[in-house]
Amino acid sequence: MFSDELKTFRRLGFRHFLLQILNFASVIASGLMLWKGLGLILNTESPIVVVLSGSMEPAFYRGDLLFLTNPPGQRYHTGDITVYRIPGAEIPIVHRVLETRDVFIPFDNSTENRIVNNRLAKLKLPPGEHQLMLTKGDNNHVDDIDLYQGLEWLDRRHIIGKVRGFLPYIGYVTIAMNDFPQLKYALLGGLGLLAVIQRE
Repeated sequence: MFSDELKTFRRLGFRHFLLQILNFASVIASGLMLWKGLGLILNTESPIVVVLSGSMEPAFYRGDLLFLTNPPGQRYHTGDITVYRIPGAEIPIVHRVLETRDVFIPFDNSTENRIVNNRLAKLKLPPGEHQLMLTKGDNNHVDDIDLYQGLEWLDRRHIIGKVRGFLPYIGYVTIAMNDFPQLKYALLGGLGLLAVIQRE
């Protein structure tokens, strides 16, 4: 099946094979640099995410590709669609802001400070002003408190970004590769063979 490709590898030699690996590695490194650079510019750890569930239908469907920004001084408002991640959770969640609340944590150890800190102790907020958020999926019947792993509110630290645009269904490639890892390896192998064939 791959006899022609193996003959090509033998004919071209080991140095050519190493050159192909180096070319492939440079393509991967360029993609990662572009990803990280875009993340720095947009102030988000993940400038592009894929919707993995139907919890935001009809606004977004499974497989939609979302573009995010998270400017440092930006406030979130009721109705904004955010992507957030709770510490310890692997997959980010795309849901709409249902309610916001501003709190001020005093700098001294007054009675007011102890009351506020007891109520928000799990968030471990430093002194100062903070915006807290409660979210909900458009297609869900209840808010996300059960998803927060013991927290009552989200803080800005949990927010990856605000949705600024989307491309419908483009992310199904990512979903398919996660659901069927063999597809991912076949795609990488195919790209490698394609690079070798194009060099001839």
